[in-house]
Amino acid sequence: MKDSFIKKNFLFCVFSLLVLCNFVLGCSKKAEKETAVAVFVPGVIAGSPTYEMLAEGSVEAVNEYNRKSHKNIKIDVIEAGTNQAEWSSKLTALTASNKYSFIVSSNSSLPSIVAPLTEQFTEQKYLLLDAFLENNKNVATVNYNQREQGYLTGYAAGLVTTADSSAFAYANSAKKIALVAAQEYPVMNEVILPAFIEGAKAVDSAISVDFRIVGNWYDASKSADIARSLYDDGVDVILPISGGANQGVISAAQSLKFYVTWFDDNGYAKAPGLVISSMALEQKKLAKEMVSAYLENKLEFGKAKTVGIKDGYINFVKDDPVFLENVPSTFVEQLTAVEKDIKDGKLVLPASN
Repeated sequence: MKDSFIKKNFLFCVFSLLVLCNFVLGCSKKAEKETAVAVFVPGVIAGSPTYEMLAEGSVEAVNEYNRKSHKNIKIDVIEAGTNQAEWSSKLTALTASNKYSFIVSSNSSLPSIVAPLTEQFTEQKYLLLDAFLENNKNVATVNYNQREQGYLTGYAAGLVTTADSSAFAYANSAKKIALVAAQEYPVMNEVILPAFIEGAKAVDSAISVDFRIVGNWYDASKSADIARSLYDDGVDVILPISGGANQGVISAAQSLKFYVTWFDDNGYAKAPGLVISSMALEQKKLAKEMVSAYLENKLEFGKAKTVGIKDGYINFVKDDPVFLENVPSTFVEQLTAVEKDIKDGKLVLPASN
């Protein structure tokens, strides 16, 4: 009787242990499955430097974490395409798939799409760069001070359009510059364009600034037509912010000979001698840092940060050999001085969120 009791208890303990092991292993597998990262690109990577840097930085972060921790965290990069009307449904479907614990993206329009999703999918975590959203426990955002970026770009354009032809051979006497955007959106209308104008007029209040819309982020043929029209109207410096359509402005500049200022990355090699400034975002660095912080359980959700020149996430690219070979040293010095004033706090350009 006693032996039977011991045997039954032994079998019960073995059974309980097996159940516990299966539960632990099951939880472990479930946790491993849930620890996955998706990079949601609201557009296409080709021709879009910010999205290219977003993907590169995120992938690097996961790969480095896997090497250090001997884990196998999965990361997928998903392009949503250029039809903005589809972004919401595609991000909803991605979230609803429940395949990724962490979704990373970058676009100022995304907070309005993500906020309602966090109410429906309460466990999903998001990181949004180039965006601003406060007090949402499921979302971390980092916004760039694009007023600083736009101001410096406008200042560069202002210096060139007012320059003598001995310094910039294709500058004319009209004092006209332009911004060609893919579309109108709050950050463009309320931050980038006003800052671009502000920077240009800091050089000379007589400078006029034209603003044109392509209508999408890919039509290089249309942006080239717009650039030709602006050139015919006396514009000698154009800032394109239109994704893949930027190539149309570059092509027009090469054939007609006018100048281009560049946004978001180093663009000097795109048209040597014609691209006269690049105000780069350190998007790859930021994406890598933030994704790494998530993987190490150090990322703070519910807080919105803004970074700029002083923080080292926006910079005037001034050490490129192609750039230095094609612009006067005085131009570099003048633009560097303005950047330094912003960095040192002598010129304060608060971000608008």
